[in-house]
Amino acid sequence: MKFLKKRKKESHKGDFGHLFVMAGSSGYTGAALLCSQAALLSGSGLVTLGIPESLNTIVAKRIWELMTLPLPETKEKSFSLRALPAILKKVEACDAVAIGPGLSRNRETVRLVHQLIPRIKKPMVIDADGLNAVSENPLVLKKAKAPVIVTPHPGEMARLIRKTGKEVQRDRKKVAKLFSFGYNVITVLKGYHTLVASPTGKLYVNPTGNPGMAKGGCGDVLTGIIGSFLGQGMSPFAAACNGVYVHGLAGDLAVKEKGEVSLLAGDLLKFLPSAFKKVTY
Repeated sequence: MKFLKKRKKESHKGDFGHLFVMAGSSGYTGAALLCSQAALLSGSGLVTLGIPESLNTIVAKRIWELMTLPLPETKEKSFSLRALPAILKKVEACDAVAIGPGLSRNRETVRLVHQLIPRIKKPMVIDADGLNAVSENPLVLKKAKAPVIVTPHPGEMARLIRKTGKEVQRDRKKVAKLFSFGYNVITVLKGYHTLVASPTGKLYVNPTGNPGMAKGGCGDVLTGIIGSFLGQGMSPFAAACNGVYVHGLAGDLAVKEKGEVSLLAGDLLKFLPSAFKKVTY
């Protein structure tokens, strides 16, 4: 499958979008870095990582191409409600938003997520602890002013719909389609043959990926890829479908060298360039 056109010679970074990533907390800076670097490798012209202020030095030293926005934090070094004005101001200058990797379940951070979703007017992808926050009040998704993509694994979906993981897995297609229709979101239900469902009933079954990708951090990479595609102007459904495809393709390329047991999320980053060569025409 080829879906990316080669770039015009006169292109500049403004042509490829500015993604704002809200991620990280004490002990989870890796999630923020994986997501942000995936976005950069997926073609974003600019990526800004919003990070609790005391963690800024850690991430700023790791990825030179990444811009950071140190934000007010709780005593547990997660995002504080006081970060709300600065985040909204920054988002105005961006093209898309990714929320969730490594946020923690701090109560104040959860309230911040609930207040951000109805106020953000740019397309967004919500993952991980962003979804755990949403699961406390899924109706907040109906208040969104812009397109939303949610990327739950079966456990996160189970929390969103108040079911068990086994119930989710019993009829994955039905669960994904009903959630998309009920909350007017694009649903990426991760797992074997990841599903992408739209509110209008469209359903994509992804053919790429392998069991070696069942590792912590791989979902953070996917969030960065999808967020990057949103920022580059893809429609939400296309961003989700293309995102899961290239994410799985990178994993399939990586597994040939690393094997399933030793495959890590960081290996997906290493093989994203090769994956993009295969989907560009």
